[in-house]
Amino acid sequence: MATQTMVSTQVAPTTGESETQIRVQFTTNVPDLQLSNDPGPILVPTNLRRYGLSTLVNHLLGTERPTPFDFLISGSLLRTSIDDYLTANGLSSETALTLEYVRSIVPPSYLASFEHDDWVSSIDLFSRSSPAALWAAEDSVPIAGQERVLSASYDGLLRVWNMSSQVLATSPSAIDGGHSSGIKCAKFLSPSRLVSSGLDRTVRVWDYNESQDQLSTEIKPSLELYGHRASVGDICVHRPSKRILSASADHTVGVWSTDATNAPAAPEALLSSKPGSRAKRRKVSATTPQRGPVVLLKAHSAPVSAVTFASSDSTVAHSTSWDHTLRTWDLPTATLVDTRTTSHALLSVLPLSQLHLIATGTSARHITLIDPRVSATTVSAMTLRGHSNAVVSLACDPDSGYRLVSGSHDGQCRIWDVRATKTGRAPAHDGMGVPEGAVGESVYTIERESMKGRGKKVGGDGIKVFSVVWDKDVGIVSGGEDKRVQINMGQSMGRNEEKG
Repeated sequence: MATQTMVSTQVAPTTGESETQIRVQFTTNVPDLQLSNDPGPILVPTNLRRYGLSTLVNHLLGTERPTPFDFLISGSLLRTSIDDYLTANGLSSETALTLEYVRSIVPPSYLASFEHDDWVSSIDLFSRSSPAALWAAEDSVPIAGQERVLSASYDGLLRVWNMSSQVLATSPSAIDGGHSSGIKCAKFLSPSRLVSSGLDRTVRVWDYNESQDQLSTEIKPSLELYGHRASVGDICVHRPSKRILSASADHTVGVWSTDATNAPAAPEALLSSKPGSRAKRRKVSATTPQRGPVVLLKAHSAPVSAVTFASSDSTVAHSTSWDHTLRTWDLPTATLVDTRTTSHALLSVLPLSQLHLIATGTSARHITLIDPRVSATTVSAMTLRGHSNAVVSLACDPDSGYRLVSGSHDGQCRIWDVRATKTGRAPAHDGMGVPEGAVGESVYTIERESMKGRGKKVGGDGIKVFSVVWDKDVGIVSGGEDKRVQINMGQSMGRNEEKG
């Protein structure tokens, strides 16, 4: 039988009054945080909150440098004192609680900004942990400090930056083979290839060359893709399958090949009516291959806002639209296989692979977590509330399958943990750690540094966030209406602690 231990007042500070205590059992799934000698149930004051419990666990672990912890009860983060939790859930102090401890996320701190001449519409990163690096050869992966930031702007240009805020390369202007209007999205396909899309209705592939001394760098047109009849607001790339997905205001999802030799011919009607002066562009286009889509997927009844490959299967795609739907596609057969209809326009999409859910940002200022499984009884598994304007960009925490960051037109980025709910009451769970039908609240909020000391803008006017990414090595990087790329360090203290 386990010995019951009482916490000393030196470890858990008291108020000096007669205290109510409760038996708790500490546990963790993180191998390097296991208690070497399990003390069994411990009596602790019910007035303890996260900080006091974190101090206690550090004491039990004997850590030289304190590590901040979060605590889970029945899969939900403890956001109050133990006493408040007991009251909210109708429990007495005679109840024995099991507290699972995990490393807390470090509050994001501002690091740097890269200034542009126009709005920053899209951000991507090339680092040791980025998708482009995972698909690349080992000798192409950048070392710490050598990461690259790719930014797209409404001035029609792509820029590649180093971590010292220096522009290493800028894409050509329209007359030299670049976009003829604002760029809406950009991605690293590999260390030496980029992909972009924009208001000029095209998707473009670029060669990126960088010398070792960084003195000679170049972004050069490699492939022009035509097929959409309206602006292309989002793209998703998958190098192993040589595929690009695109989301267009013409209500279609485009599927493209990055291999010019196997791609279909470009529609002649679109080539003859492409934006800009054809005469001025003829010389460049003669040397840049022009191709059409593998297929255009048609089912949406309004502009398609975002698109992504399924997290575990590159033959499956998900798309969101202003028609309020999330649609799932089988790419080999170009077949629509599922439609989930919500109450609001959907503006961004993010697969949460560990939870088997899909996060969607909405025009109604919240994030809806959708269960795409056929067996799902409801469309919305959870709602994350806190933004005051449209949620247009989403990215996963690289260290935790439970956390994500959102970018909104309210000028904020918010960090969320799906286990953090607005009520202290423990909701029912779906078996994967997600509280069914719960409303979640953000853990941290990142403001635009450009507005520091200048007061809050109503609705994010002038500081709208258009794009956000979360990288294990670089941090949280966002871009927006303030014409800046902003970097905040927001990585977890752990090492993939919750993915096991």
